Amino acid sequence: TLINCITGFIKMNSGKVLYKGKDISYKAPNQIANLGLTRTFQIMRPYYSLPAYKNLIIPLFSPRARRKGGWRGGGKLGDRGTVSIDILEEIGFERDSFVPYKLASSLPTGYLKRLELARCLALRPDLILCDEVFSGLSMSEIASMVPLIEKLQMDGITLVMIEHRLRELFRVASRVMVLNFGEKLREGIPEEVMQDEKVKEAYLGTEKLLDYTFEA
Repeated sequence: TLINCITGFIKMNSGKVLYKGKDISYKAPNQIANLGLTRTFQIMRPYYSLPAYKNLIIPLFSPRARRKGGWRGGGKLGDRGTVSIDILEEIGFERDSFVPYKLASSLPTGYLKRLELARCLALRPDLILCDEVFSGLSMSEIASMVPLIEKLQMDGITLVMIEHRLRELFRVASRVMVLNFGEKLREGIPEEVMQDEKVKEAYLGTEKLLDYTFEA
């Protein structure tokens, strides 16, 4: 709900959303994306009937992509198909394989999660709101996703992550806010938040002894 409000998919009943000092509360999702604020979806929303690389061509036609001059600084967008492959390679698609050319409907969850990020990157964002990028992934897929998140951070992209996989989240996050049913329990650096008793109780539960007598 929070991400939907920030990105214009749900209109708020009250309050404001400020981005870089500007009120974006009532802007449409495409207008917000054009400001450099993009998002992924927990339930992936690719164009399933298109190959993976063609899922990126549409955002590459956006005003922001044209204004920014293509992927990683070129003067013109040029061949958008080639740029799409470049972006997919950047986030872990094997360039020389058939994977970028497969229909999105045939891709496993791990690749679909990366495709979500790739569509964001096509817009040259300043900020990506990540809605549970680790959910639904195997342990090996999560292990390969963590370095990708770290690389995006090193590239200067800010990521705000909504996530229940605390171990992986604390590895990549510099600051954490823990919510429980909409109430903020704790905010701070991961090392401090991990030790908070309210956080432990909300996410791990409390230890109780079961008093039970078994009769033969």
